[in-house]
Amino acid sequence: MRSWSAPDIVPLPGSGGPLRIHDTATGRIRTTTPGSTAGMYACGITPYDAAHLGHAFTYLTFDLVNRVWRDAGHDVNYVQNTTDIDDPLLERAEATGVDWRDLAHREIDVFREDMAALSILPPTSYVGVVESVDLISELAVRIRETGAAYEVDGDLYFSVEAASKFGEISNLSREEMLDLFGQRGGDPTRADKKDPLDWLLWRAERPGEPAWDSPLGRGRPGWHIECSAIALDRLGPSFDINGGGSDLIFPHHEMGAAETRCATGQPNAHNHLHVGMVGLNGEKMSKSLGNLVFVSKLRQEGVDPAVIRLAMLDHHYRAPWEWTDAELPAATERAERWRAAVALGAGPDAAPVLAAVRAALAEDLDSPSALAAVDAWATTALTRGGTDTSAPGLVRTTVDTLLGVVL
Repeated sequence: MRSWSAPDIVPLPGSGGPLRIHDTATGRIRTTTPGSTAGMYACGITPYDAAHLGHAFTYLTFDLVNRVWRDAGHDVNYVQNTTDIDDPLLERAEATGVDWRDLAHREIDVFREDMAALSILPPTSYVGVVESVDLISELAVRIRETGAAYEVDGDLYFSVEAASKFGEISNLSREEMLDLFGQRGGDPTRADKKDPLDWLLWRAERPGEPAWDSPLGRGRPGWHIECSAIALDRLGPSFDINGGGSDLIFPHHEMGAAETRCATGQPNAHNHLHVGMVGLNGEKMSKSLGNLVFVSKLRQEGVDPAVIRLAMLDHHYRAPWEWTDAELPAATERAERWRAAVALGAGPDAAPVLAAVRAALAEDLDSPSALAAVDAWATTALTRGGTDTSAPGLVRTTVDTLLGVVL
């Protein structure tokens, strides 16, 4: 599946330091230690509707990781999926009378346009589930061959009893897991399962549903296993960062980690990064609640994508936050000040700004502190001036290359 166009990245003088991030599994800030090529996987959208700001905030976070690593001299192998076959997509297609394939293609196109407009660096591999059915069924077979899977009326389930380190990502109690599993796409009450937490690897063909031939019979993938299979194929086990929104910690990432460990004997990733939820009117922004602010709609209304990006950067990626009417005016005013400052013929020394932005982002992607460093420079430039004719250009490049904001 094709990705989207990449923005130009201008190298900065020197290089950034190692990236430290909060690892969900350990609950600690850890230094990432990639080799020459860093490996990263982010769970993509299920394309039954346009991308909202919660999605954009997640992919902005992984974009910052990408930029920090590249500034530190690493190549980055970034893989993202799109779940272009799943129950929510089929349900929306049926409800709206649209073919599920057409719906997926339409919304993936909108997503690509949104990501390009927001200067999100595209993944090295952007992979759909439909194109990965063979990979997914092969992984399900590998898991079955270990004895960790069993059938219920033709459906293949992973036995949670076979997951030796189950709970290593979420650190939840069994009661908490059962509650979330039922809320987030699981089927804890299905009869004939060995354990309510056992999850579906392969769904046997049902009348009227799309299905594919496989060694497991005709059917389609369950949830969780698509990301395990794609990540193993494109990154191998034990890559540097795996993650997505915090609502994916359980069950999605917990169960995916168990699948990888079962098939390979290794963890799927060294670090797990999760992004706080974006709310609106006191609720998490989600398709099921219908309280969405769409990136595409903001763009259609003429909002500068750089302003949308600045509004999101003003929030630390791990902290849940609320989108309010004040977000865009504040980000617009910041963009105007920055643009006015870099349009000057000269300004104060910008080397400290570059150093401060690098340091802030390297320490758990502290984008609000990075913005504050640029704010301080812009305020000084606009009120007191400066004599360094190279400073405005360096600030412009710093903001573009590290923060992804086009001035």
